[in-house]
Amino acid sequence: MAYTTIKKPSDYFNTKLYTGNGSTQSITSVGFQPDWLWIKNRGTADENIVFDSVRGVGKRLLTDGTQSELTTTNHLSSFDSDGFTVPGLSANTGASSNNYVAWNWLADNTNGSSNTDGSITSTVSANTTSGFSIVSYTGTGANATVGHGLGIAPKFIIVKSRSSGNSWAVQTPTGAGFEMNLNNEEGQTATSVYWNSTDPTSSVFSVGTNGATNLSGDDYIAYVFAPIKGFSKMGSYTGNGNIDGTFVYTGFKPAFLLVKYTSPQKWWIIDNKRDAFNSDPNSTAVIPDNAQAEENGTAFNTDLLSNGFKIRSTWSGVNTSGGTYVYMAFAEEPLVGDNPATAR
Repeated sequence: MAYTTIKKPSDYFNTKLYTGNGSTQSITSVGFQPDWLWIKNRGTADENIVFDSVRGVGKRLLTDGTQSELTTTNHLSSFDSDGFTVPGLSANTGASSNNYVAWNWLADNTNGSSNTDGSITSTVSANTTSGFSIVSYTGTGANATVGHGLGIAPKFIIVKSRSSGNSWAVQTPTGAGFEMNLNNEEGQTATSVYWNSTDPTSSVFSVGTNGATNLSGDDYIAYVFAPIKGFSKMGSYTGNGNIDGTFVYTGFKPAFLLVKYTSPQKWWIIDNKRDAFNSDPNSTAVIPDNAQAEENGTAFNTDLLSNGFKIRSTWSGVNTSGGTYVYMAFAEEPLVGDNPATAR
């Protein structure tokens, strides 16, 4: 499948900051109708909360817990053409005077369509231009494959059981013979029961027999990412333990960066929009595996450059000498094209 260059990354991924007002509030200027929406209250210990268009507006999941899906009208009212609306009934999404970050991804702006590429029939909302799809399927309990609709092999997959209290399973660029969980700080573990030790193809990803990815009768949601030149990259880097840390080339100026040490340590996210909230740019992180307020300090110091990112910390969760770190990044601007990135 041929992929076109994405000239404006914010047409497919965008970070939106807003302040809640305690009542119904339309959050606009996202630039598109989001299909996957991840919201975090920046200042208080309220959960990381995610919604998507395949499951529907009233279906809530929490990345920092193992809870099953909850149907609620208190957190999100609608996905809109230029953003979303919150009802102001929860501290997770709209409490008065609370500051929020919302990360928005575009799939195909539908509730999904049937995909029979895998041994399990799935429902897929896929954006082949940006390499992102939302996949819903029902587990069988036996080794199986699931169609993802991207036409290119994904490098990062996040799966959650909607039906039961299993962990969030994450397949990273280190391969399908390993597992990590988004909801905790545990390190990478070699196992075959999450992904059947089988790397994804251009049409399917594999699931094993563990309840985190394939319990018989459980309903699952998967967020599937493939690298697109100039827009997204998934990979790993090796720490050097020095304040003049590792530089990672992405081919674009990052707008969003998710990182995890493959040994026990917290997940962390930085982005290009929250700099104005801090005295030290890029030093404030949201922690997906913990409901805590965003964490400000030198531990997460990272330069977001025109062609990648450079670590500026010696903290173990960022830069242990010889340590392996997996990451997923999305672009603010590509390095080349109509709107090339400039140095910071």
